[in-house]
Amino acid sequence: MKTTKLILAGGFLGAGKTTLLWNAAKELMNKGLRVGLITNDQAPELVDSKLLALNDLQVSEVSGSCFCCNFNGFTDAIRKMRKEADADVIIAEPVGSCTDLSATIMQPLKQFWNRELQIAPLSVLADPIRLDSILSGGNAGLHPDAAYIYRKQLEESDIILINKTDLLTTEELDQMKLRIAQAFPAATIFAVSAITGTGIEQWLDDVLSRHDAGKRIVEMDYDIYANGEAVLGWLNGTVSLQGENTDWDAFTHTFLANLSAEFDKQNHPVGHVKVISQNGKKFVAGNITGTTSAYSLRGSAGQSDSVRLIINARVETSPEKLDGIVRQTLEALTSGKYITDVLAWKYFQPGRPQPTYRFTKVL
Repeated sequence: MKTTKLILAGGFLGAGKTTLLWNAAKELMNKGLRVGLITNDQAPELVDSKLLALNDLQVSEVSGSCFCCNFNGFTDAIRKMRKEADADVIIAEPVGSCTDLSATIMQPLKQFWNRELQIAPLSVLADPIRLDSILSGGNAGLHPDAAYIYRKQLEESDIILINKTDLLTTEELDQMKLRIAQAFPAATIFAVSAITGTGIEQWLDDVLSRHDAGKRIVEMDYDIYANGEAVLGWLNGTVSLQGENTDWDAFTHTFLANLSAEFDKQNHPVGHVKVISQNGKKFVAGNITGTTSAYSLRGSAGQSDSVRLIINARVETSPEKLDGIVRQTLEALTSGKYITDVLAWKYFQPGRPQPTYRFTKVL
């Protein structure tokens, strides 16, 4: 029976996991390997899944709950990638607010899927700005219970990936590596830039050769964990827009800038906001990961009379208030100018995590 390498790449909201998956998949395919990707969210209509699929990658989406609370859904996606993509390597991206993966995912996989899978070390991606605050004892601009989740992700990791290293000087990066080593001495540290691809080959060489997956199970207060997720409002929406010969890159830029400014104005910390404007095979994708101007765009949807817009937002406010802000911002741009058709729209708070399995010992 063929075995497939499974790489679980976690990390808090806005860490850059999807960009890492994209570049890692390209790196592996350039080496002649068949790759499957699995995305995860509490609701359907994922920007991540659409973005990866538009880049001709094999993607399976587990939506409606996190991997740990829908273990069978996760393994169904693994089975699908093994069958349909004949995957040599599967890279899975858990929900950004999810932790306790060693106990709820890694150990059960080692118990039940040891013949089909070679499980790589648990990698956790970290944004250097938020990471700097966490290492200094701060909360990275997050609610204390959300910051608790961030710390637990780092604590249970086998590998910590410092992302966005293009934002750091060599001296700053060296200092951060030293601080991580002191705070989390059992973790291997890699520095990568998911956006440029720097360091990804070295990380992949390491995870593909190792078998020491899920070496630690951390103590977890599920009351704090549950509240850390619940302090965030979640929104997934898809709309079609029709407007004569519109520059959708400029539209998407303005929409993100206005959203970012509104969240700042109302003092609502952003976990992440992701949007993708799709015009046939062309698209522009953007995200917000912090305060005003902390947003970026890539790709180009060009100009046309219509576009499909997908919005994923995780922001520290009530779901109702998040819904109001996103709707009002979109309406301010579209009212009287575009015909808008809401295809899907859901706003909510995640329920209390209820893992399918939770192992108490490392296998």
